[in-house]
Amino acid sequence: MMTGPIRKAALTAAGAVCAGGMIAGPVGALAAPPSSDPLAAVTERGHGKGERQLKVRYEAQPNFYYCGPAAVRNTLSILNKDVSQDDLAREMGTTERGTDSAYLITEALNRKAGKDVYRTVEIPGQAADRAETDRLREDVVRAVDHGRGVVANVVGTATDLDGGSHTFEGGHYIAVTGYRDGGDQMKIADSADAARAEYWISTDALADWIASRGYSA
Repeated sequence: MMTGPIRKAALTAAGAVCAGGMIAGPVGALAAPPSSDPLAAVTERGHGKGERQLKVRYEAQPNFYYCGPAAVRNTLSILNKDVSQDDLAREMGTTERGTDSAYLITEALNRKAGKDVYRTVEIPGQAADRAETDRLREDVVRAVDHGRGVVANVVGTATDLDGGSHTFEGGHYIAVTGYRDGGDQMKIADSADAARAEYWISTDALADWIASRGYSA
């Protein structure tokens, strides 16, 4: 069941624009052409204490509004669950206005991963406080250590650890597939652009990127 406010997304002829809300679903970013599985070589591994990455069978989203289905599909691939983005879009009610709620993401994950495996966590303010950032770190580390990815609903602009900028003013869903430095850095699988399918971001930056939205862990 969805709880919390949802504001509907608005579309313009130039592309996707979303009003945004607490857990409002985004209109996805413009999609790149399908990739040749750039994350396929990423295997579950640890390079010393405090690092773990999970293998993802990556797919880019095929259109501008499938970021929710793509993020869920990529996350479920870690669990060897074979489900199509189209099927997930139908289950979650995804339209050209996007996927309405992070709660729908959690429900879709639990239908495939098992009852109550995932839960939705809100970061309701405009920036994450220390407790919310610490909880995100703990939730991601716990999930990844149990072989599961996390789906995050982000909005606005964030800068990755290589200096790359990622902007989704209407909001976006991404998969979190690993951590390092004891959980202070997070690995992202991003369906928006197959040319930038994966990147690392600080946990502080990710928490602020999620702020006003939520994540499924």
